[in-house]
Amino acid sequence: MYDVIVVGARCGGSPTAMLLARRGYRVLVVDRASFPSDTMSTHFVMTPGVVCLKRWGLLDQVAASNCPAVRQGSVDVGPFALAGTPPPLEGVGERYAPRRTVLDKILVDAAVAAGAELRERFAIRELVWDGGTVTGICGGEHGGQDVTERARIVVGADGHHSFVARTVDAPTYLERPALTCSYYSYWSGVPIDRTEVYVRDGRWMGAFPTNDDLVLVVTQWPAADAREFRADIEGNYLKTLELAPDLAQRVREGKREAHFLGTADLPNYFRKPYGPGWALVGDAGYHKDPNLAQGISDAFRDAELLTEAIDDGLSGRRLIEKAMADYERRRNEAAMPGYELACQFASLEPPPEEIQQLFGALHGNQEETDRFLGTIFETVPIPEFFAPQNVQRIIQAAA
Repeated sequence: MYDVIVVGARCGGSPTAMLLARRGYRVLVVDRASFPSDTMSTHFVMTPGVVCLKRWGLLDQVAASNCPAVRQGSVDVGPFALAGTPPPLEGVGERYAPRRTVLDKILVDAAVAAGAELRERFAIRELVWDGGTVTGICGGEHGGQDVTERARIVVGADGHHSFVARTVDAPTYLERPALTCSYYSYWSGVPIDRTEVYVRDGRWMGAFPTNDDLVLVVTQWPAADAREFRADIEGNYLKTLELAPDLAQRVREGKREAHFLGTADLPNYFRKPYGPGWALVGDAGYHKDPNLAQGISDAFRDAELLTEAIDDGLSGRRLIEKAMADYERRRNEAAMPGYELACQFASLEPPPEEIQQLFGALHGNQEETDRFLGTIFETVPIPEFFAPQNVQRIIQAAA
């Protein structure tokens, strides 16, 4: 009998398992994959996620993985680029984009080192129920017999196609359909020293450095045009980059080192993240368009929030129902501003007139440009910066 079983051992699951095990709980974490292994991801860790890694004692391992620290960023809106250095958060100013083969292995190993039991290549067949309460899982490792394991809580950390979420029929709300299709690859010989974002009418591009002197370059089109994009992935990818001539030239002078990866399966939603005997974390509970690359740091944040709620409930400090309701409230309050901003970017439409005026006013105002970049890289609260009175203050100062 386990205290907690975590289904999924990547960026939502392993931190949850690690943090619970560090608090003395008996934890089993299972995953269909073995580690290290890759998964489709823009794999950028924003500053709040880096703060988590530092707090957990794992940042040094990421920094030692031949993944460069990134401190500067730019958002190119066509006529000009807003470039600068976002303010730090809790003394941390750097960001990292480790490959998932690197990051997930670090997280999995940390969970095991904390005392969690790991079962790789383990497929879930069904959840175990007692009346209306989830009490365990039934599944097995590849080639082995199915086994049943029981726990006081089963956590689904198994992505936006979550088996746990589907099986418990977790309610979904604030849904928006997939707005974009996204394709990326890795390139060598592409000079870059910052995170670069390019916003064009109907198109979006991004680039940043990762492990082993490689650069991830990603393009986005409207989801409605996914079939057209797939008809000539490489041609459309390169044609999109031509909308940012400097980036296109650097890519042409580099070398592609991997196949193209992409998808139009990028829904936007919140799910109710708890119920009798179960909980959800990471993409299983909340997902948004990846254009802001905030998914990993959001998963880290939610792992801490869920761990606190489970600990409060299982220890008897609070009723589990109240602790979990508080987890959902705190998650939603933290996630909503980024969710709205990501959906706005994902529309791939020209920004409203006032925001265009704001961009013009930011051009040449380095202090406020740095703060604007902080909203992208999660060091400046979005509601604070985009408050109408603040936006008008910046516009009037420029005038």
